[in-house]
Amino acid sequence: MTPTRRLALVLAVAMLGGCTALQGFSLRPYRMNIQQGNYLEAEAVDQLEVGMTQSQVRFLIGTPMIADPFNTERWDYVFYFKVGRTRHEVKSRLTVWFEEGKVVRIERPEEIDESGRPTDFDA
Repeated sequence: MTPTRRLALVLAVAMLGGCTALQGFSLRPYRMNIQQGNYLEAEAVDQLEVGMTQSQVRFLIGTPMIADPFNTERWDYVFYFKVGRTRHEVKSRLTVWFEEGKVVRIERPEEIDESGRPTDFDA
């Protein structure tokens, strides 16, 4: 075996051996996480009560992301989170209805997860 071939063989073995150190390596393109809307803590949402004023609601869970200029008596809190690598989606919606500046109805179509955000995403 010539010295050039021997050197090429040693380099190839060394390079292949280095590949085992790359755990979690993927040739898939990087996809960033996408977060839109109001992330609401379940504890804060549980404190909402009928009869609260608009300023109390705003202090407790923040300003709604969607403001309807035609219906100021309805506040919609929408949250959307898509994990980039796994493409897992988390969605939640909360609607608060007011009459004369006080809460009269709270709609929670799906329950907000007590544990908060998903933990299976790559930060």
